[in-house]
Amino acid sequence: MNKLKELREKRDISQLKLASIIGVSQKTVSAWETGRRNPKPRELQKLEDVFGVAKEDIFFNLFSYKM
Repeated sequence: MNKLKELREKRDISQLKLASIIGVSQKTVSAWETGRRNPKPRELQKLEDVFGVAKEDIFFNLFSYKM
């Protein structure tokens, strides 16, 4: 679905800590990781800034357009 959990665990950041950094709840981070919800544009930018990885690479499913 996405690479968020992998990136977060690689950097040894808990869901709660990431939620605090981004300004959302831990449940929201969990929902992003499982694909139940998608981050808003400003949240995508914050995630990109935190991990130093393009948002398209973290949430590739949001940017994969099928014709």
